[in-house]
Amino acid sequence: MTASPRAALLEPAAREWKEALQRAEHDMYHESEYVVLDARLYGGRPVAFWYSEEGRQLLMPLIVRDIPGSELRDALSPYGYPGPVSDAPGDTGFWERACAAMIGTLRDEGIVSVFVRMHPLLRAPLPTLGRFGALVRHGETVSMDLTVSLDEMWRQTRSDHRNHINRARRDGTRIVFDDWDRLGEWVEVYHDNMRRVGATSYYFFTREHLAAMHDAVGDRMHLAVALEGDEVVGGNTFFEHDGIATGYVSSTRRAPRRYADELLYDEVRRWCKSRGDTVFHLGGGKGGSNDSLFSYKAGFSPSRHEFHTWRVVTDQPAYRELVRQRAPEADPADLSATFPSYR
Repeated sequence: MTASPRAALLEPAAREWKEALQRAEHDMYHESEYVVLDARLYGGRPVAFWYSEEGRQLLMPLIVRDIPGSELRDALSPYGYPGPVSDAPGDTGFWERACAAMIGTLRDEGIVSVFVRMHPLLRAPLPTLGRFGALVRHGETVSMDLTVSLDEMWRQTRSDHRNHINRARRDGTRIVFDDWDRLGEWVEVYHDNMRRVGATSYYFFTREHLAAMHDAVGDRMHLAVALEGDEVVGGNTFFEHDGIATGYVSSTRRAPRRYADELLYDEVRRWCKSRGDTVFHLGGGKGGSNDSLFSYKAGFSPSRHEFHTWRVVTDQPAYRELVRQRAPEADPADLSATFPSYR
C-alpha cells in the first residue's frame, strides 16, 4: 500500500527534521540549531515546513512571526540562504505537490505570507516555484572553487587584491583560527563597523549570540581573527558543512593601507581547502545587488550564482485586507516590491 502524502510544520526537535536533512544536500542554514538561534534575533518561532511522499522529502526552515495588531502571522527564512531542499531536486511534479501542500498547511496555521531566501548553490526547480508565487532575481553571489590548485586560486584573484594580500603579509598581519578567547575583542571591531555603515539593530550580533551559535553547532563554526601585533583588527566567522564553507559575519577595523580583510579571505580559503572543503560561498552584495560589496567579493573568483527570493501569499483575502489597512498605496498583486507590503 502506498503511503499518503504528509505535510506539517515541524518543531526543531522533530525527528523528521533531522531525517529530511540526512537525505538532502543542504547547508548550515537548514540545521535546526541554527534556526532556533536566528529566531531569537527575529523574535519569532522556529519551524520547518516538511513534505513527504513515497519516500521523498522536502524541508524548508522558517521563522513564524506575529503580525502586530492582528491574530494573523507571517513567515520568513532565517538569515542567510536557507531555501527549500529535497532529495528529489529534479522531480517537478513532486515539487508542485509540495508547494500546494505548503500553501494549505501555512494557511491553516493562520500564516498569510512567506518570504524565502533561496540558496544559490543548491538545486531547486525555480520555474515550478514561480508558479506558486513570485520568484525575484536580485543579483549574483560569488563562490571560490576550492578544488582547484592554490596557484590557480591565486591566478583567479584580482591584481589589486593580490597586491593588498602581499602587503598585509609583509606588514606582519597574521591570521589565527579558532581562538575563541578573542571573540569579544573582534565583536567590538564588528560593532564599530556596523555603526559606521548605519546597520539596523538585527545585524549587531552580540558576543553572546555568536558564542551560543558556536556552542550549538560545535566545530562546524569557525572564527578567524586578523592580528597586528597583539591587536585584533578584523575577523570572519564562517561555517563548514558537508564540503560547503560559507561566511556568516565578518568585519575589519578601518584604517588607511590596512588590508586585513583581503588577507582573511585568502587565509580562510586556504585553510578550508586544506580541510577538504570544495567550495567557499562568499555571498553577494547588500540585498543581493551587484554593488561595490559584490564587486569586492567578485575579485576573488570568477564563479557566480544567481540569487533569488521567493514570495508566496497563502491567504489572498487576508493579505489584501492587511495591505488595504496598512499600506493602501501598495498594490497587493505586486509581490516583486517590498514584501510583505503590509510590513
